[in-house]
Amino acid sequence: MPLITLPDRTCILVTGPEAEDFLQNILTLDLQTVGTDDARPGALLTPQGKILFDFLISRVDGGFCLECRSDIAADFARRLMMYRLRARAEIALQDECVVQVSWNEESASSPEDSAVLDRRFPEGTVHRVYDADRTTSATREDWTAYRVAHGVAESGSDYELSDAFPHDVLLDQNGGVGFKKGCYVGQEVVSRMQHRGTARRRVLIADSEASLPASGTPITADGRPIGTMGSSSGGRGLALVRIDKVKNAVDRDVPVLAGETSITLSIPAWARFDFPQSPSSED
Repeated sequence: MPLITLPDRTCILVTGPEAEDFLQNILTLDLQTVGTDDARPGALLTPQGKILFDFLISRVDGGFCLECRSDIAADFARRLMMYRLRARAEIALQDECVVQVSWNEESASSPEDSAVLDRRFPEGTVHRVYDADRTTSATREDWTAYRVAHGVAESGSDYELSDAFPHDVLLDQNGGVGFKKGCYVGQEVVSRMQHRGTARRRVLIADSEASLPASGTPITADGRPIGTMGSSSGGRGLALVRIDKVKNAVDRDVPVLAGETSITLSIPAWARFDFPQSPSSED
């Protein structure tokens, strides 16, 4: 089973008698869906519904562990403190947290008793551990390739914070948004997108016979921008694109390009949305 340490990830602990109620009232996901062996995706949004911070959350004794990018962790912790008000919850940045990930193509037993399942992936295939430092057996390129093949997007490499809605990066598809829970920051905008079916940007899997260009490279059709490249490994990558524009290009047999590289775009196998059937407007 491949294993890698992710030095650019760290943890924030939120503990205390009111930790769950506090987080449930501000985060996108429904914490009641987080089991004892789960690491589930979620986000803290702006009031306008854009993703301000993304993370994976799991249960610990007395509260929760929020795993996020190291470079945003201090700002994330400060924002949580701002929302805490009088809630009986403690927020602590774990500067020395070691984040390790192991994965396999088929369900496998946990490599550590303390491992949690990354629920963005097929059940049982990806484990995350926060209290061990084992010898690694894989490279970052290996992990990127596996993540890309499953259509799992992360901020920084696949989209910019404060620029994407949860629907854009498939949080509505992988349990990162609780549509039946109560209010949270940005909830009105996200609910409106869900009920009206207005999500037009989506993360898709990009495939090419050539190596794909760097993250941030424009994706075009007919010379017009329709999205940007995200992470890639060889000829496979992630792309955040307007799916109506992609459908329009496919229907007219117009090449879709990432920079100068021809690509084909597909919906991740686990996702439940489809390409729109009506023609795209030119806006």
